[in-house]
Amino acid sequence: MKKLLIIIMIALLAPALTFAQGCDEPSSEGVNVFGFFQPKFEYNQQEGIDDSNTFNFNRARIGAMGSIPYDFSYYMVLETSPSKNGGTPYLLDAFVTYSRYDFARVSFGSFKSPISMELNTPCHKLHTINRSRAVEQLATPDRDRGFMVLGGADTTLFQYSVALTNGTGLFQNDDNKRKDIAARLVANPHKNLKIGASYKFGKATAAVDGMPEDERTRWGADLQYKQGGFMLQAEYLYAKDVGSYTTGGGCGEPIEMHQGDIKRDGGFIMAMYEFENKLQPVLKFEFFDSNKDMGNNTEFCTTYGLNYFFNDWTKVQANYVYRAERENEIDNDIFMLQVTVKF
Repeated sequence: MKKLLIIIMIALLAPALTFAQGCDEPSSEGVNVFGFFQPKFEYNQQEGIDDSNTFNFNRARIGAMGSIPYDFSYYMVLETSPSKNGGTPYLLDAFVTYSRYDFARVSFGSFKSPISMELNTPCHKLHTINRSRAVEQLATPDRDRGFMVLGGADTTLFQYSVALTNGTGLFQNDDNKRKDIAARLVANPHKNLKIGASYKFGKATAAVDGMPEDERTRWGADLQYKQGGFMLQAEYLYAKDVGSYTTGGGCGEPIEMHQGDIKRDGGFIMAMYEFENKLQPVLKFEFFDSNKDMGNNTEFCTTYGLNYFFNDWTKVQANYVYRAERENEIDNDIFMLQVTVKF
């Protein structure tokens, strides 16, 4: 046991990089202006959908990051896409980090929740155009305000992050003294393998007067295996809400509140291979159960994707999403084409 503790401490004390707290990996070298934008075309086969055939911007972000003597760094990003927040630009990520100790850096401000592997993948590095529905619905709010302690890197045995946040997301101030706690631990037992676990718990003022405080619980597990050009990822998320629950909230969008208790879960498995010519086919299977106490409401999606990397800063993604719901048989498949340019 003593030897195991020594190994863990060495792993955490080794030089490290941070998790992706925002849209990119923070840098502490000089002052950098950075960003990316993603023009997108979407065709939805479902009749009556207003935006069934549209050109738009999935994301359009610009930010700055850099260092402040001594041992401090900053990171800030604005979302300017006309498809977000009614077209009004807003502050997405903004945090300052004290990084004297690699094994326990502290960030303070607005940042991504540490739960979920896919949520903490930088937006411009996603392997499919959209995140899985389970992550979009159950990892909300995807961003929040608070402080985080984190450490570790791909080269260490463990990576961890623990955050204390308002629990209300970007657009609402906290209305109670309670705070949400979220944590994520990733083990790197082999250079090709990552195994992760996430947990989140929070309480809030009851949505119904006279009732006990509302509660929300999240836990998840994920896995990534990479060998050469091949990569396999899998993730599962479970959610239990008491008193009220939210829908929406993915990628900084407003969250809708609903009354009642609910249990939900979902996940995905995804495989891809990048050839030497920079083509990368992707196949992703996912499911999302919007109410585990009711039958015939599980959604299944299969994404057939093809990515092409022109260089380290530019890529094109084409996705065809086949949707199948148990409760209906409507034709609601989606085709999407997106270009990502990072600067």
